[in-house]
Amino acid sequence: MATVGAHIISADLSPAYCRDTTPSSGKSKRNQILKRRLAVSNEQAQASTASRSTAATRSFAHNELEAETKRRVSVDEYCSEGNGKRLKDYFDEAERVIRSSSSDGGPPRWFSPLECGPHSPQSPLLLFLPGIDGVGLGLIRHHQRLGKIFDVWSLHIPVKDRTSFTGLVKLIETTVRSENCRSPKRPIYLVGESLGACLALAVASRNPRIDLVLVLSNPATSFSRSALQSTIPLLELMPSQITLSLSSILSLMTGNPLKMVMDNVVKGLSPQPTIEQLSQDLVAVSSYLPVLADILPKETLLWKLELLKAASAYANARLHAVKAQTLVLSSGKDQLLPSQEEGQRLTSALPKSQLRSFEDHGHFLFLEDGVDLVTIIKGASYYRRGKSLDYISDFMPPTATEFNELNEENRWMSVLMSPVMLSTLEDGKIVRGLSGIPSEGPVLLVGYHNLMGFEVHTMVPQFLIERKILLRGLTHPILFVDSKDGGLPDLGPYDKFRIMGAVPVSAVNFYKLMSSKSHALLYPGGMREAMHRKGEEYKLFWPETSEFVRTAATFGATIIPFGTVGEDDVAQVIKLKF
Repeated sequence: MATVGAHIISADLSPAYCRDTTPSSGKSKRNQILKRRLAVSNEQAQASTASRSTAATRSFAHNELEAETKRRVSVDEYCSEGNGKRLKDYFDEAERVIRSSSSDGGPPRWFSPLECGPHSPQSPLLLFLPGIDGVGLGLIRHHQRLGKIFDVWSLHIPVKDRTSFTGLVKLIETTVRSENCRSPKRPIYLVGESLGACLALAVASRNPRIDLVLVLSNPATSFSRSALQSTIPLLELMPSQITLSLSSILSLMTGNPLKMVMDNVVKGLSPQPTIEQLSQDLVAVSSYLPVLADILPKETLLWKLELLKAASAYANARLHAVKAQTLVLSSGKDQLLPSQEEGQRLTSALPKSQLRSFEDHGHFLFLEDGVDLVTIIKGASYYRRGKSLDYISDFMPPTATEFNELNEENRWMSVLMSPVMLSTLEDGKIVRGLSGIPSEGPVLLVGYHNLMGFEVHTMVPQFLIERKILLRGLTHPILFVDSKDGGLPDLGPYDKFRIMGAVPVSAVNFYKLMSSKSHALLYPGGMREAMHRKGEEYKLFWPETSEFVRTAATFGATIIPFGTVGEDDVAQVIKLKF
């Protein structure tokens, strides 16, 4: 396959994928981040709050992607993206938090993790609602990345606290209403796991007019159909000294650790780092069994199970009243709850919901390797700063890690096609590579689809690797609409397109791309051209009027027409051979 092109209109504008969100000097109340936010239920005494220093300037500029090989970008900065912490860190922090809360004997409270760092005043609020552990550190492996785009608060429920489910709901509801009054134009995210997911659903059902976004990990709404309910009578008979066995803890924590090693072997990566990390986690779990016993002593565990029972009944009875945008995350190897079946049930019952499945993961999804909450939210197009999603201003460029994972999935296509890309310099000379593509936008690349549009899978990554240019592809809207609104039944496989910057094709989105000086990729022939029939190879299905030219010219954009050849010929060879 070869790609060729020629320049038509020149322009000299700045790159679009660098966006600065530096906060203004101290005018907004949102510039002040609380170092520790405390709140209590209506059944407890109120706690005080302490202020945090003014947020420092934060830029959401695109992470530079440096080529390590021809088809791979270096991932050395992975820890700097916020996923450097491991299971051991959860136990270390949990031990300190439990010791601190046990000493003051206080009620449930909010706290803002220091490692989340300062955030932009435009960042929406994210409230993390913990599961059965109640510590509030379930997102410890995601704090740094979340802190760059959210104002993160976590709810901590002390071990000895016995606040009822309705009491917890009222506590969260009070916070949600208060923060909504402060920033009525911004959404509030409720991220909950198991018990926390029930709390999120309960709050959403009681506040349908508040703009809430729910992210529910293995919701405990399936408690009545789980094995947990039958353990309550057994726990009442067990001595207090008996703790959960090591094998049980490992099965709940890790999902399928051996598959992680095998996946790396299949990808050609060394399994040694993964084995070392897993061994560290195994040692951590065995070393911190006393901490687990402190988190869930017998009396607390019994209380939490009764709390789960009440939470499940309460949330299920009010599902019809939940109008919030909801993303359900279900694990395939959850040994506490039937999460896969429950995920399907909830997405069928909730009008604005989507489901993402994680086949080889266990109950504690956010503590496992291979799970990145920010990437999940981005892939589902659930990140927004206002009342509605803006595909241009709310977009966050892919990190090096996200790009590498997606590029690895398409490696077979690159090997099969062996694409050769050619570009035209300003003097008219045709050269191999993309050096003829201007680095500054706005730029519009206009071309035609080969069979099934497979050329996009190699073209977009090559632009990013060779020129550090992120192409924003204008894509058929069906890839952004689920089956409830007449779209596809499962949007999960298309998350990678949204992570890489795909935009629903429309006049408004095209205008915004050009005005934001982006590099846009447009196929006027659309899906009809990609799904062409026999005898229609290399035939254009473009509309008679090309309004996109007028819009691009308005912003002085460089328009680059290009063609691709080879895919249809490969398909003919395969057809003749078989």
